[in-house]
Amino acid sequence: MRIGGLEKCSLIDYAPHISCVVFTKGCNFHCPYCHNPELVSPDDTGETLPETEVFAFLEQRRNYLDGVVISGGEPTLQPDLPEFCRQVKSMGYFVKLDTNGTRPDVLRHLLSKNRLDYIAMDIKTDPEHYAPLIAADCDPAVIRESIRLVLNSGIRHEFRTTCVKPLINETVLRTIAGLVNGAWMYALQKPQTRSVLSPAFFNGINRNLEDNEFSAFQSILSESVHRCIIR
Repeated sequence: MRIGGLEKCSLIDYAPHISCVVFTKGCNFHCPYCHNPELVSPDDTGETLPETEVFAFLEQRRNYLDGVVISGGEPTLQPDLPEFCRQVKSMGYFVKLDTNGTRPDVLRHLLSKNRLDYIAMDIKTDPEHYAPLIAADCDPAVIRESIRLVLNSGIRHEFRTTCVKPLINETVLRTIAGLVNGAWMYALQKPQTRSVLSPAFFNGINRNLEDNEFSAFQSILSESVHRCIIR
């Protein structure tokens, strides 16, 4: 595992559990609003944290932490992810995975081995519209398959969308609502505009949605999912 960072205590990433967050390095998307730009490149620049240090930390915190969130970057790009999850669970921790849904084969394997307790999957926009802002060659069928796997996983899960124009509008949200029908939770997220992957994306253009738009989108999704929140 190429680990780019460790947040030692979080009360919000896996609520109500107290967790730490392990950030993997490398992503196959280039979301312009990404707020972890230092984790996007898979190359050897920047510091990495040895797995041994992470497991030593987890050993020390057994009585204080409930869960481990594996985020990124995109964790499913890491060949050692299944074994990492196995070791974390063997220590008695719950495991939450954050993913962009581009590796359904990895999701399927992790679920079949009972390596996950919670999945949070980002849906960037209508799967047909990921190009060019998110990825040039993302197969929409791959995203839809990951959505299906999460919905049928039998474990707690959420889908989430960072809402920026022009990626999100009412038509897109209604398409997404149809894809996630029956989901446990959906989170509509407000973007950060500082320290992002592509600052020029926000220069001179208002990409943000108004509060009334968030409320309208929340109403749309609430018809399809058990719970919809705005973050």
